[in-house]
Amino acid sequence: RVPEPAADLPLGVLDGADVLIESGGTGVLAGMGFGPDDLAAINPALVSVSISAFGHDGPKAGWAATDLSVWASAGPLSLTGDEDRAPVPIGVGQAFIHAAAEAAGAALVALHERSRSGLGQHVDISAQQAAAQATQAAILAAPNNASTHMRISGGLKLAGHHLRLVWACKDGFVSITLLFGTVIGVFTQRFVRWMFDEGFCDEAIRDKDWINYGTVLFSGAEPVDEYNRLKDCVSALCLTRTKAELLQAAMDHQLLIAPVLGVDDMVHSDQLAARGYWEVVDGVAYPGPFGKLSATTLAPAAHAPRLGADTAAVLAERARTATTMPAVPERRSPGVRALHGLKVLDLMWVMAGPAGSRVLADHGATVVRVESANRVETARTLQPFRDDVAGVDNSALYANLNAGKLGLGLDLTRPEGREVLLDLVRWADVVLESFSPKAMRNWGLGYEALRKVNPRMVMLSSCLFGQTGPLSRLAGFGTMAAALSGFFGVTGWPDRPPCGPYGAYTDYISPRFANAILLAAIDHARRTGEGQYIDFAQAEAAVHVLAPAVLDFTLNHRVWQRAGTDDPNLHPHGVHPGLGDQCWIAVSCENDAQRTALAALVGGLADADITAWTSARDVDDAALELQALGIPAHPVQNSPECMADPQLVHRNHFVTLPHASLGSVVIEGPRAHFSGTPSEARSPGPFIGEHSQQVLTDILGYDDDRFTELLISGALE
Repeated sequence: RVPEPAADLPLGVLDGADVLIESGGTGVLAGMGFGPDDLAAINPALVSVSISAFGHDGPKAGWAATDLSVWASAGPLSLTGDEDRAPVPIGVGQAFIHAAAEAAGAALVALHERSRSGLGQHVDISAQQAAAQATQAAILAAPNNASTHMRISGGLKLAGHHLRLVWACKDGFVSITLLFGTVIGVFTQRFVRWMFDEGFCDEAIRDKDWINYGTVLFSGAEPVDEYNRLKDCVSALCLTRTKAELLQAAMDHQLLIAPVLGVDDMVHSDQLAARGYWEVVDGVAYPGPFGKLSATTLAPAAHAPRLGADTAAVLAERARTATTMPAVPERRSPGVRALHGLKVLDLMWVMAGPAGSRVLADHGATVVRVESANRVETARTLQPFRDDVAGVDNSALYANLNAGKLGLGLDLTRPEGREVLLDLVRWADVVLESFSPKAMRNWGLGYEALRKVNPRMVMLSSCLFGQTGPLSRLAGFGTMAAALSGFFGVTGWPDRPPCGPYGAYTDYISPRFANAILLAAIDHARRTGEGQYIDFAQAEAAVHVLAPAVLDFTLNHRVWQRAGTDDPNLHPHGVHPGLGDQCWIAVSCENDAQRTALAALVGGLADADITAWTSARDVDDAALELQALGIPAHPVQNSPECMADPQLVHRNHFVTLPHASLGSVVIEGPRAHFSGTPSEARSPGPFIGEHSQQVLTDILGYDDDRFTELLISGALE
């Protein structure tokens, strides 16, 4: 806690500090005489991290904000909810949690660089930019001339079609992923055959080519009657089964089904119990470690300190010495990024894994991305597509998640391909993989085998529920982890089924937790020479994001329910219509001064009073009028509005990069801004095998004969 006036701050507290985190809003410390330059003068090795709604600079840097208004500004709010009502947020505020998790990883990136140069720097975190990751790249639709994603009850709306993800069952709801493509479509085909065996569809539906049906559906090549009939059959089947029975079917038949759990059911999950997840502090269960490390452990949770409890002890400390300092600092060269020299072998796929390794590439790590044409990466089949034209190299989502990486096409089912992989393991500091549990071991490429090749290597395995426990063999995507982790249970209206969150939600938050734990393990390896294995469970990380609801249950035995746009702590707190079709504005108040100003402006604090005022106004004009009075408000932005947002433009959130087949593609820029070692996205996600020769010759040192042998063998793609 910083005393006032600023002159009373005991500077010795900063002398030996490694990291200072500021989250009180833009310029709070700067206004007290402790801006980034002031802090650097006091302690040149200090990494200072500022978390604010819109970042430290730009036209909206000083805007009043709540979690709701930031969520509205970043895109996710526009995508969640029923189409005939206002958009709804997730029941636990998410925007600043995304920002905090982004900040944790960014601080560790800066500390990694400091271990080389001895210099700290300022890291500027915008909650708006961090929260934009929760759009699953839908924010990139307009910049890439693609169809805008729209919210719709129980799923998502693409190209006018309702892709349903939530289904009523005998005792609640389940999430079922019935989509298409070479990977997800296989699960859909399997589901349809199981449904036929259970007597809920006919042969015509069973024998349809559901793998390639997406092309038919989105091209309009034939009526969608069969797809609508499929959904009717699924509805009929689900109503005859309980959540537990449908989950068992998913386990038995490898289907993409997950029950929608409330926070109470999630807390009592057999999976979390089997993993020893919960930490008990003063008799209360708290979310626990989200990763299991083979050589080190995450610190156990302790009671949060009472205000000022440790002030005397801290002030009485002798001068401290910052950690992770180099014996002989290198000169920080302009243009050298924070993770320059870090070597990463990336076997991740879809979203959760590649989103994390994308950050490493942004900061200068050499990331070799391994793919196979025999099993097309799911992210390549996901929208938005440039100009709405599907193709394995046309996905803006793939280009975004894999920017800055080197593409190596490798068939790991062939022994020659696995030999190349082992050479890459010898080269790498880090190995990342997100296959289903046991897949790497089945190839003879599990951690125990790889550590014999490179004992200093840090390996992280990321999957939905971890490598052990009864749900470890449940294959799936972030939609399923979100359902099982409690997110669906708190998102939506109390009188309607769950309506979100949008997309594969745990894929957006878990990469940040994974990067933080990975960078800590990298630091341990740098200091000790000891590598290790990290068993990372996306769902376990995601539970931390619902901590307020979790603790309200474990401490007070209250179960949070869907509450629409209401908030337990803020009032008013809502999303109101503006002038025009599907134009909305988020308005919320944190204190009496804001409430007084709002009531005077609109004539009261009831929803009807605010709606009567907003519905007669352009949402941008309304936001400016409210902000002028210090009232947190922001238009609900989808991709077109985000693309034109002057704050995101100022922060260089959208980056246009040359693309070999598309001419150019727009991706998102780095979300964290570093003062000393700026990060950068230099190229879009690669073609399959685009850099194979470069990787094998320049990195591994293979000669032309060896390269030709691998081509002939079919190991290279």
